[in-house]
Amino acid sequence: MSHRLKKFLSAVLLLVWLPVYIVVATTIVSEMERPSIIVELAIYAVLGILWALPFRWVFRGVGREDPNRVADADDQR
Repeated sequence: MSHRLKKFLSAVLLLVWLPVYIVVATTIVSEMERPSIIVELAIYAVLGILWALPFRWVFRGVGREDPNRVADADDQR
């Protein structure tokens, strides 16, 4: 997968998927009877980690420079 495609997918995931996931997660938790604050905090912590696990491969290396990019003459200095 190209570096450019990974950057695009990571932006889509953060701007579209994450807000949808947050709304769905809070809706599901609000439908339950209110647990103690510790249990509720644990639920949100687990849900906060679970959203990203399937997408680790997309986010890995996105913050780095494109390894396949050809260096320009300006970059040589």
